[in-house]
Amino acid sequence: THNLPPGLEYLNQLDRIIIHQQVELLEAILGTETSSKYEIKNHLGQRVYFAVEENDCFDRNLCSPIRSFTIRIADNTGREVITVNRPLRCNSCWFPCFLQELEVQSPPGTTAGYVVQNWDPFLPKFTIQNESKEDVLKIIGPYATCGCFEDVDFEVKALNEMSTIGKISKYWSGFVNNVFTNTANFGIQVPVDLDVRIKAVMIGACFLIDLMFFENSLDGL
Repeated sequence: THNLPPGLEYLNQLDRIIIHQQVELLEAILGTETSSKYEIKNHLGQRVYFAVEENDCFDRNLCSPIRSFTIRIADNTGREVITVNRPLRCNSCWFPCFLQELEVQSPPGTTAGYVVQNWDPFLPKFTIQNESKEDVLKIIGPYATCGCFEDVDFEVKALNEMSTIGKISKYWSGFVNNVFTNTANFGIQVPVDLDVRIKAVMIGACFLIDLMFFENSLDGL
């Protein structure tokens, strides 16, 4: 573990990561987009990290859900251990040359990997890349991401897309909770021996999937 980026040793023994978006009262009452805040927990519900989105009011309210952002992830001591940077890009299969891409840094300032959207006319597809932009894993979502009273799973696959090694799940948390508070609950399941840097990139992928497919309050029901 002495070779791990500082703070990522928490991920070393985890094969399941829970991401819970905190309820924003102002957003719930007024319908105004506020900066997202997340708790990142282990499978026992113990908080491992805390994440805060940084951007301006213009981005949140006029560019959402394609807004640019920086998400800073800190451990329980307040030390920033992961930084997720998403530039403003397109979110449409009609623009295959300018699709989504985000960079995950750990420690901040040092690239751990990338999440790159792949063009596909029917399915949400992404590639997980390492710090050298070499392809490592694929993420393939379902044809319809608005699950009715059920979880929505994005499968994590090997590069040949034949074998499934994990998943990112949007948990259905109830009609009232989704519509009136716009909260999100996700689970990431990956092999326990997956490189911790790639686990950090998977957290970034989860944030991207949340904003692309579940930002609107009725999504994911």
